[in-house]
Amino acid sequence: MEKRRLKVAIDGPAGAGKSTVARTVARRLGYTYLDTGAMYRALALAAVERGIPLDDPVRLGEMVRSIHMTVRDDGGLFRVWVDGQELTDRLRDPSTDKAVKLIAMHRPVREVMVEIQRSLAREGGVVMEGRDITSVVLPDAEVKVFLTGDVRERARRRWQELQAKGVKISWEEVLDELIQRDRKDLERDWGKLVKLPDAHLVDTTGKTQDEVVAEILKLCEEKEIALHSR
Repeated sequence: MEKRRLKVAIDGPAGAGKSTVARTVARRLGYTYLDTGAMYRALALAAVERGIPLDDPVRLGEMVRSIHMTVRDDGGLFRVWVDGQELTDRLRDPSTDKAVKLIAMHRPVREVMVEIQRSLAREGGVVMEGRDITSVVLPDAEVKVFLTGDVRERARRRWQELQAKGVKISWEEVLDELIQRDRKDLERDWGKLVKLPDAHLVDTTGKTQDEVVAEILKLCEEKEIALHSR
């Protein structure tokens, strides 16, 4: 019997390593990697280019419904196009970091994005990561993971990433930003960051990336066995 292609949903706070881990898990399983954060970043770029205020949920919601977004997992590189224009290379710019924090808070935006993300995962064989994947986007996912870690260690990882990109920022500033981001993610009125009872807690503190990936792959294998034995 052919193995069932699972939906793997990974949530967790900023800096927990979700993107890197999810991308690696998808490659090891032969699944498609879906980065929901990148999709919101593309929306933020599109809004800025169109001159839409990032604090106007009505106009932002109208924009999201009117654009055409295309995504593709290209060998682990998650590529995004909006109305035919590829935005992949600009998604991680520091200016986009600020914009996406605002646009992702609006319910009219998130409701449309959830529809798009669900359609991408409909056939299974996907590893999707974000903030509300297990709770809102894919509540029917066969494997749910809440990836977390000590905030100071998450700040160190994020700071190292920024240093590698040439961004001048102190570790203390990164730590403060993460603490504020965690608070906002937990206080959203819809799509907030939450660990569901049926989600497996994977703490990355003190673990290597390989160890974290192996832990999630084991969960997937166990789920495949359980489904096959039914």
